[in-house]
This record gives sequence, structure tokens and C-alpha cells, in this order.
Amino acid sequence: MSAEQTKPEAAKPSEEKKHPSGMTLDERFKLVRSIGAECIQEAELRALLDKHPCPIAYDGFEPSGRMHIAQGILKAINVNKLTKSGVKFVFWVADWFAMLNNKMGGDLKKIRKVGEYMIEVWKAAGMDLTNVEFKWAAEEINKKPNEYWTLVMDISRRNSIGRIKRCATIMGRGEGDEMPAAQILYPAMQCADIFFLKANICQLGMDQRKVNMLAREYLDNKDVRKKYRFKPVILSHPMLMGLKQGQAKMSKSDPNSAIFMEDEPHAVKKKINGAYCPPGIAQNNPVLDYCKNIIFNRNGKMTIYTHTYTYTHIYIYIHINIYIY
Repeated sequence: MSAEQTKPEAAKPSEEKKHPSGMTLDERFKLVRSIGAECIQEAELRALLDKHPCPIAYDGFEPSGRMHIAQGILKAINVNKLTKSGVKFVFWVADWFAMLNNKMGGDLKKIRKVGEYMIEVWKAAGMDLTNVEFKWAAEEINKKPNEYWTLVMDISRRNSIGRIKRCATIMGRGEGDEMPAAQILYPAMQCADIFFLKANICQLGMDQRKVNMLAREYLDNKDVRKKYRFKPVILSHPMLMGLKQGQAKMSKSDPNSAIFMEDEPHAVKKKINGAYCPPGIAQNNPVLDYCKNIIFNRNGKMTIYTHTYTYTHIYIYIHINIYIY
């Protein structure tokens, strides 16, 4: 046998292992990262997607009445991006939390009904539920009470009342607001949810940042770090502005500042026509904010129909397509 025949084959360049989603690591990272106005930390997110074929992302929501488009459409868009990239999404239906926050008068039966309504709205909004799971807090906690409440107590004993109260904004409260004693439990419970659900990614709004940071700080304790190894990645989506001038966030308490999922078309048109939208000003403009985060985010383009008059008073329609890349 000749030397040429016995010579070993040259090593082939390593190829990226195919992910079940059919996407490359770069594509998955780009799609997932596009959700967040902020990501803590990007390097950790990329490493998670590289090492874990199906990481868990979670969001908790209080069943608390009508759902606006930030909760409905924007959430559906974000969940679909995550599941497309191979992430499992867990919705934590925070019924006990709604009771602590005195939503629906603290009536758990009413809270349950609102939670069921919200799930149906997400289905109607086009959320792909293939890799989505809804877990009701009351049911899940009662299955493993020792595990859950041990976590809550451990987080509570390692933090001062002042540190916990700084998280009060997650409930729509100010740090200095008078609060029932029950609501002191809320931040420690929400922090515990992350570890109880074994979530790798906290995919909530920017208004929940403080308690998500509390979870990362909890893992700064060496004995705790041994149990969980990796800090949860925080991927915070932007808050949609209210329709009125100076409203950084949609408010359910002001129906004219928000577009609700069950609003009739004429009501939506009336609200948009009355929204703060000064010509030539893009900053803090809620209409442009909706275009960016809802229309372009979902469709990649926006079509504008307008018209001009001719001397014969016949309408000439102009069809404009605007794309974002």
C-alpha cells in the first residue's frame, strides 16, 4: 500500500451543531435579544443558548382586569420569538399575588376567572402555545409548600426591609407608600418564583427590573450559588407609553391612556386620533412607540393610506409601504 493511500484524512473543520429549531446560535441570539430593551447579561444569554437546547423563560402576571395591547399583542410577539428560538415559556398565573395586591377585591374566584380570560385573549392574539405552559401559583405552591416557603423565608432573612421595599414598584407602589403587611411578602415571593420554576430567563417588563436584580443578588451568597450555579438572565421588554403626553406607561386605571384588547375598532381609532403625536417630534411619542414595538415588531412594515383632491374632487389614493430592517 502506498504512502499516499495510508495517509490519514485531513480533519474537517468543525461545524456548528444543528439546533432543533433549525436556527444557528447567532440567529437564535439575535432573535431572543431583540425582545429586550435591556439584557443582563448578553454574554450569559449567549452562553445559555449555546449550552442549553431548551432553556426556560418565565413571566408572571396578576389576573387583574382588562388586558391592554402591551400585555396582549406585545407579549404574544415576544413569546413567539422565544419559542421559535427553542425556549420554553412558562406563564406564572399569579393568583395569590393578585390577592395580596388586592386585585378583584382579593376574591380568588374572580381572579381565577380573569386569569382564564387572559389566556384566551393570548390565544386570539396569535400566541403559539406549542412550547408554552401556564402554571397557577396557588396550585403549584400547594404541591410543594415546603420547597416554596423555605425559599421565600431564606430570601427574606437575607434582605433588609428597606431592600424589599425598594421593589415595591413591581406592584405599582412607590417605595414610600403605605402598604399592607401582606405586600411586604410580595417581592420575596416573586424572587422565589424564579428559582421555584427553575427559570433561566426572566422575561418581564422594565418595571419588574428591581425584583429580578434581587434574584441575581441572592445568588451572590456562596452557599446559594452552589445550589443554582447560574444567575438568571434578565431580558426586560420595553414598556409601551400611555396615549397622553408624559405617560411613560399604559395605565388600566385611565381608559383613555390605553388601548384594550377588546376595544371596538371605532374606539381604537378615536383613541389614536386623540393621542399625543406632535408633528416632527419622535421622542416620547406614543404613536411612534406603538409603530415601532407593535406594528414593525410584528409585521416588519407599515402601510399608510392617504389621499389628495383633484380639481374634479375625485380622490386619488396613495399607497405607501414603510419597511424596517
